[in-house]
Parts: sequence; C-alpha cells; structure tokens
Amino acid sequence: MAASLLSHGVRRCSAHICAAAVRRGLSSTAPPSVSSRVLLKLSHYFYDVESIVGWNDWARTKLVRRKNKFFCYAQQKFGDNIGAAYYILTLRGSFRFAGQSEWFRPDSRGRFSFDFISTPDAQIEEVDLSGTLINHNGLDNLIKQNKLQTLSLRGCPEVDDWFLARLHVFGESLVELDVSHCSCVTVGGLAALQNLRKLQRLDISGLPRLQSPGLVRILLEEMLPDCQVTGAEYEQGLIQPDSQEQKEDDNEASTNSGVKHI
Repeated sequence: MAASLLSHGVRRCSAHICAAAVRRGLSSTAPPSVSSRVLLKLSHYFYDVESIVGWNDWARTKLVRRKNKFFCYAQQKFGDNIGAAYYILTLRGSFRFAGQSEWFRPDSRGRFSFDFISTPDAQIEEVDLSGTLINHNGLDNLIKQNKLQTLSLRGCPEVDDWFLARLHVFGESLVELDVSHCSCVTVGGLAALQNLRKLQRLDISGLPRLQSPGLVRILLEEMLPDCQVTGAEYEQGLIQPDSQEQKEDDNEASTNSGVKHI
C-alpha cells in the first residue's frame, strides 16, 4: 500500500514538474520545441488518467456499499424471507424457495417479478450470486435463512476471507458451496470453513491467491472429511518446475543408457 502511494506521488510530482518545465519553455519568446509540446501533452494525459482512475475507485466503493445495505424496511414490512429474496434479486442473483422447483431471477436489465412476495413463510434453499457485488456486509440480509443448502459465489470480486468467516451461521444447513474464481480468497478464508459441518461439496477452482492448491485441498479434506473438494489437483503447487524438469531429464538419461546397453 505504501509503495503504491509513493509511486502515485512520484508520478503526480513528475507530471507537475514536466508541466512546469514546459510552461517555462512556452513563456519564452522562442517557439516551443517538439519535445516541449510532447511533454506538456503527456503531463495533461497522465493527470487526467489518474483523476479518472481515482473517480472510478470512489464510484465503485459507493456502488458496493449501496448494493450491500441492510434492507431493514423490507424485512420489517414483509418478513426476513422476503427481505432476503429482495436483496438477492437487487444484486441480480437468483434463488429457489424450499419445497419449490421455480427459480426467481431478474431479466437481462435487472428487472424482476414480485411474485415471491406471495410466499412470505417460505425459506430460501438455493442461492446463486455468481458474479455479483455481494460482500460481508450484505450477508446481514441472509443470515436468518437457516435452510440454505446451496450457495454459489463463483467469480464474486468482493468475496474475501472475512466473508467466508461469516458463513459459520449456515453451519447446520449448507451442503454445497462454490467460491471458485473469487480473486480475494486466500487459504485463511478457506480454513474458516471448518464450521460448515454439513458441507458435502466445495469448489475452489481458479483461486489466484492459493500458492499450493493441492496442499490446500488435502488440508480441507482433513478438516471436512465428508466434503468433496473440487477444482484443485493434488499435485498442483506440490511439484516444483525445477524438480519436474530434473525428473524428466533423469528419465531421458535412463532411457538413453538403456538404448546404449542394447
């Protein structure tokens, strides 16, 4: 973090220094050189890019906070189940009530039917929030769904270790969990899943922060003996490239030696 701030400061200072130098050149009576004009243009360009990036980060943070607010009014007026259902749909996720085969999901524009309000006593059994902006704050809208069995979080950019640690509230119901391609998940968050005692299937594929996915799979299977862990092979991260190449060289040498003997 400190390094990125320092780098950002250096870029800003460099841009201002270049701009100041170019302005001094332009203030003289001589016409500005080609290099001066290029430097001035670049300084303006990088300053604008940094401003756009900063505004984009601010807007995204505000959007994530708004998407994951607690729908207190909906839960007070219609009940916990309807409040949770409404939250899922506003995130452009989908769900299925227990005892029903129909899935409720928004259309391509995010619009959805409010037919789910007619079943306020039905609890949610399956939830698909793949690719949405759900984060640990948004879980407050779901924690009372004690019949939740399936939760898909595939490719959710805001799902992190703190989020996984909060899933312990579904320890007596959750059977299937998909956290594949969640870029913020580390081995620390996966270790927190030990409280999901009824978990039977867990997908950990495509987690870029796992240095040794094979070892993590072994540890998860030790921690959750009744759970089938998918998305990582046992040898992933355990066989180093150098040792693998050495093994191939040894095999080749052994083969050549056998040929010479013949």
